[in-house]
Amino acid sequence: MIFRGCPELAVWETVLRIAILTTWAILGGMSQQVKPTKVPQERDFTGGMIPAMSCAYVGSTGEKRLDDQIMALANEISGVGEPCLLAEMIISAVRISRGAVTNGEFKLINRALKEMREAQEVFHPYRDCRKVAVFGSARTKPEDAEYQAAVAFAHRMREEGFMTITGAGPGIMAAGNEGAGREDSFGLNITLPFESSANEFIAGDPKLVNFNYFFTRKLSFVKEADAAVGFPGGFGTMDEMFEALTLIQTGKASIYPVVCVDAKGGKYWKFWAQFVREHLARLGLISESDFALFKVTDDIEEAVAEITGFYKVFHSYRYVGDKIVVRTSGKVTEERMAELNENFSDIVKSGKIVQRGPLEEESDEPELRSLGRIVFRHRRRDFGRLRQFIDAVNDSNLVDKR
Repeated sequence: MIFRGCPELAVWETVLRIAILTTWAILGGMSQQVKPTKVPQERDFTGGMIPAMSCAYVGSTGEKRLDDQIMALANEISGVGEPCLLAEMIISAVRISRGAVTNGEFKLINRALKEMREAQEVFHPYRDCRKVAVFGSARTKPEDAEYQAAVAFAHRMREEGFMTITGAGPGIMAAGNEGAGREDSFGLNITLPFESSANEFIAGDPKLVNFNYFFTRKLSFVKEADAAVGFPGGFGTMDEMFEALTLIQTGKASIYPVVCVDAKGGKYWKFWAQFVREHLARLGLISESDFALFKVTDDIEEAVAEITGFYKVFHSYRYVGDKIVVRTSGKVTEERMAELNENFSDIVKSGKIVQRGPLEEESDEPELRSLGRIVFRHRRRDFGRLRQFIDAVNDSNLVDKR
């Protein structure tokens, strides 16, 4: 063991947990209903905004000998695609253990990392399946109209090829798991003093993940979902929906559909949207285009269409430098490209919106090479307008379908 004699024994437990992050996830049975998409899904929920890793500088523990030992260990561990990144994580763990942290804070960091690792292992076998996160009150009863609407919605999304992710609790969460079925459900359970057991539709399933911290749980929701749907709920539902909207509005997470669904004739989300319009928008606290980031409806089929339509032509996007690369299922017409240039010049930093093949920097995603590309220099602000751009792309006629 090359670390013989090092005193930070607690650190190495964390280091081993970090190393596990780089291994292949546990094998799991694939869903009986929902199947992987023909073209793999892009799972970088930041859209490529995280800079590429370089070995030029991975930080230092302050001891060159220890730095060299850490790098040697990272290179020796099999299955590690980014040894420099692993080395940087280990160095961070060492510096945390020696820094101004209490024992409780050290345990918090370690447990948070463990929860992230466990969630990653559960989701990895299903990375090419589309998923929708369903939020809503734990207090909703099975006989309530909202519960029945959530069951119907999750069932319809299953028919459309989407798995469902819920908070694994009772109420709307149970309805989401019930509608999707155990085979096509995930549960992200949070340990609470008054509510810790998972609902009957996901309890005991290998796709159930238990969390101690809300922030690691919310990260999994945002990172793994291809859409977020909120049914009526309390503070937790508001928190989850506003979290998704905030991350999308600020460009910290890739744009995906956010749908606020009421039972037929319900007014919960209508009054919420009225508050947003009359107080946030009227005071200039949000932009008019931010209303493109979410949809309010009491119609299940309209909610389903909002999500499936978002992926009609659009596949995903990523950033390469100051360029945004929008991947599509085919090439759009030249007439449509002219319209895009005319109608969305305000989101273009310089130059034109063009169609082209994959950029050289996309060589790390060979599985997406067959997709079409629309590329331009994006201003990286007003992401509601970028959502409107994606909607316009989805309304395009294709020259060829890939």
